[in-house]
Formats: sequence, structure tokens, C-alpha cells
Amino acid sequence: MPQVKYTKDHEYVRVEDGVGIVGITNFAQEKLGDVTYVELPQTGKSLKQSDPAGVVESVKAASEIYAPVSGEVLEVNAALPDKPELVNEDPEGEAWFFKIRLSDPSELGGLMERTAYESFAKEQG
Repeated sequence: MPQVKYTKDHEYVRVEDGVGIVGITNFAQEKLGDVTYVELPQTGKSLKQSDPAGVVESVKAASEIYAPVSGEVLEVNAALPDKPELVNEDPEGEAWFFKIRLSDPSELGGLMERTAYESFAKEQG
């Protein structure tokens, strides 16, 4: 069963067999509104935890996407540049942003479980 963790910047990472699938949460896409553009990291790029990894733009704002964990980008979601609206339709499913091979799995310990994230998001309003 995959492990899912959340950041205070509203990214999630779903980890299975040392590979994390990263995207933005449903809360984040609701705050952004209609997503119009997604910029993804380059495959093969090494990211450190909290490094900017991409951009998501909407009719309301542009927001950086940060790496929730350190590692190497293995794959990006090729559908998103042509269909950014997928982020509004299924942010925590089909609209994942990139896959990353974790270089330091212990970083997951500093991220939130779902219930803690849901409480945090409620406080954010």
C-alpha cells in the first residue's frame, strides 16, 4: 500500500517502492481556481527537498511547485502541458506532476499524514 504525505505548500507525495508521485492537493487546486498552465521539471533533474520543481498557473495566480522530497526526476506527466485542466478534475490522481526516486526516504518523516494535513488546510481557510 502506498504511503502518502503532504507539505505545508499543499503538495502531496505518494510513495511506493522508493518512488514518489508528486502533485498538488485538492485544497490547492480549489484555491487556485481554473488551472491554465503547468510547467514541469526536466526528467533526470536532481532536486533537493523544498527546491522549486515547476509552476502551476490559473486565472487567479501563479504558484511554484516545490519538491516534497529530494531525489531524481524519473518521469513527468506528459498530459498536463496540453491539458492543464486535468489538475482541476483529478489533482490527486490522473493529474500528478512528476515521479521522483527518493534519495533520502527519512525526509518523509518531516511531512504530514492526511489527517494532520486536513487540519492544517482547514486552518488555512
